[in-house]
Amino acid sequence: MAYDEELADRLRERLQDVDGLSEQRMFGGLAFLVHGNMAVAASSTGGLLLRVDPALTPSLVEDPHAERFVMRGRAMDGWLRVDPDGVTTDEDLDHWVSHGVAYAGSLPRKR
Repeated sequence: MAYDEELADRLRERLQDVDGLSEQRMFGGLAFLVHGNMAVAASSTGGLLLRVDPALTPSLVEDPHAERFVMRGRAMDGWLRVDPDGVTTDEDLDHWVSHGVAYAGSLPRKR
């Protein structure tokens, strides 16, 4: 399944003024990177894939639309999957995007 183009456009709109922004296809979706670090992606399964501060993971997964992203059978702190119902409003999307951008921006820049 391809990623949600409408969601990708909504992400572009929010991220257009972020310094060091780039787009890259990854995990079957379209990722938005800040200085080479993934912040948020329009997931190929719908909704978002999000990179966040690992210390915030326990509180963020209390949201009924968010869960730890599973890679190679392991649920990862610092990586979230937000289902499509969790990003229907602009306010919801802004909430998640702000976490992703803040964390990606805190990481060392990649070349």
